[in-house]
Amino acid sequence: MLEWTWPWVFLSSPLPLLIHYLSRGEARQPSAVRAPFAARWRGLSTAAQNSRAGRGYWWLLWLIWMMLVTASARPQWIGDPIELPNTGRDLMLGLDLSGSMQIEDMQVGSRLVPRITAVKAIAADFTQRRQGDRVGLILFGTRAYLQAPLTFDLNTVTRFIEEAQLGFAGEDTAIGDALGLAIKRLRERPAASRIFVLLTDGQDTASTVDPMEAAALASQLDVKIYTIGISRALGRSTRGRVEVDEAMLNAVAEATGGRYFRATSPAELEAVYALLDELEPVEQAASTFRPRRAWGWIPLLAAFGLATLLAVLRSRWFRFLSASPSYG
Repeated sequence: MLEWTWPWVFLSSPLPLLIHYLSRGEARQPSAVRAPFAARWRGLSTAAQNSRAGRGYWWLLWLIWMMLVTASARPQWIGDPIELPNTGRDLMLGLDLSGSMQIEDMQVGSRLVPRITAVKAIAADFTQRRQGDRVGLILFGTRAYLQAPLTFDLNTVTRFIEEAQLGFAGEDTAIGDALGLAIKRLRERPAASRIFVLLTDGQDTASTVDPMEAAALASQLDVKIYTIGISRALGRSTRGRVEVDEAMLNAVAEATGGRYFRATSPAELEAVYALLDELEPVEQAASTFRPRRAWGWIPLLAAFGLATLLAVLRSRWFRFLSASPSYG
């Protein structure tokens, strides 16, 4: 079904005719022209011919105007209603983008890849399997940011995961702030569906909110938190850097009724997400969705094409070819 966002724009359609009508009175009052030289007369004669030739393309100018008006009305195609699933979860993902995620210690085939590469690939696949769930995305480093609110649009969330880059949120790790932001976004949802999955490879070093205080608040609001620690050397120091704080992540998960998982390889991380797939869905209100596709570019492209055609027809080169005698 075709729908117009601003149909009132079509009221401007007769505007060129109105301007032409109001300007006719001035055109009927010729002014005296003093032209003592023949060259000037020839110039005026040529200009008059060009003016008459321009008026011959009035229909083309009118088409261009109508295409611009149509594009300004913002046409869009409304697709058939799609019934959204009435079961599912409200699941928020939290991905660590701190500097340590660039460490290349995740085995993929015969080569080592950065942690963030493995995490993004598996998290994107996990998101695509969430059919029927509302999924949101939080990215955190020195600060925590809401990248995508809870939505059924899994393709958009997946694209955000794939496009996430280290340094987006700073070099440090603010686990407590990520927990606080997730609680804020989930607390208005049905109690049985408030789920936050947090993935990190470090310790809390930059939060303004203590992770355990955030966990206590999550427990009060029935927000269940699942934590995932990722590293090849969990619980040990690598190159002078302290790795995942398993004790804290486990305490946060237990305080909210969730679980802590460790993942030392992409295979283990994928297994963790497979376990999360077994969460019980909850009933939600049924709803429908009608996809929308903007069509304003079509009349706009047509107006550009017609304007190009008019420029060619009015060019000296075209008039020269039209006026050239043909021999046969």
